Amino acid sequence: MRILVTGGGGFLGRTLVGELRKHGHAVRTFSRNAPCPFPVLADAPPVETILGDIADANAVLRACAGMDAVIHTAAKAGIWGARAEFHRVNVVGTLNVIGGCRGAGVAFLVHTSTPSVTHTGGPLRGVDEAQPLVRRCHCPYPESKAEAERRVLEADGPALRTIALRPHLIWGAGDPHLVPRVIQRARAGKLRIVGDGANRVDLTHVGNAALAHRLALEALAGLGPCPANAVAGRAFFVSDGAPVRLWDWINDLLARLGLPRVTRRVPLGAARLSGALCEIFWKCLPLAGEPPMTRFIATELACDHWFDISAARHALGYVPSRDLGAALDRLVESLRA
Repeated sequence: MRILVTGGGGFLGRTLVGELRKHGHAVRTFSRNAPCPFPVLADAPPVETILGDIADANAVLRACAGMDAVIHTAAKAGIWGARAEFHRVNVVGTLNVIGGCRGAGVAFLVHTSTPSVTHTGGPLRGVDEAQPLVRRCHCPYPESKAEAERRVLEADGPALRTIALRPHLIWGAGDPHLVPRVIQRARAGKLRIVGDGANRVDLTHVGNAALAHRLALEALAGLGPCPANAVAGRAFFVSDGAPVRLWDWINDLLARLGLPRVTRRVPLGAARLSGALCEIFWKCLPLAGEPPMTRFIATELACDHWFDISAARHALGYVPSRDLGAALDRLVESLRA
């Protein structure tokens, strides 16, 4: 197929582009900034790159022209920022993608969502896709992504088949966000275990996330283990398939990098209070950058967050790679470099 990947220059986007090209698809990317050149593959055409703003409906429509499918990974992520900007990128941008697909006659849309759309302010243990979407949250990221996912699934119909995927905590070599921020805070001596340190979370290697997106697209096209109408209009949790104890995983990574393990602890209640005060200070003063703690981050660092991926296994044929030891070695090597 001819596939447009929004956010194709990002961490997930670049891996996804490689996954699609290896399986014979022609790929076009849409990004705000010019990505690094994509590798030349002997049996695949070069990647076409279009620059533009996801909030520009006309630019998105032009990018969708001539495509069979769109995989929408572009988003504004983060724990802090203006609610209006999260809405502009994540909600308006997604509506533009839906409109671009309809205007250009695109048949399939795979949307990258997040398990944060089910954020409750507490633990989530083995929940499945029946967990309701958040409507209002003190962090604009999950709120805006929940609205975007809602719009994508509502858009499903005979002319445009849609799926939303929810990969949790994407990691791997080349990650510019999650792991480097943890390492940076650890080096500065500012990392603390929030809660009792026993919380389990799902992680998703970037290769597994890319695989899930390809399988979702193939399922919409009728090439999966279930009929296309059985998967269209649905959301699916995806992960590496085995939750880890978050602070053990972080400390093992720090040890491999020659950094001290994190031992100092902060009770969850104290972290939430600190986060609430930080949010007030950063809004009212206002202060530059991101606050060191928010209520959302306190919950994410202290509570269980792992999900039932049996629906993705059954409906999409998703089987996450178990060769994560080698992936962790590559991550360590990249961080050392």
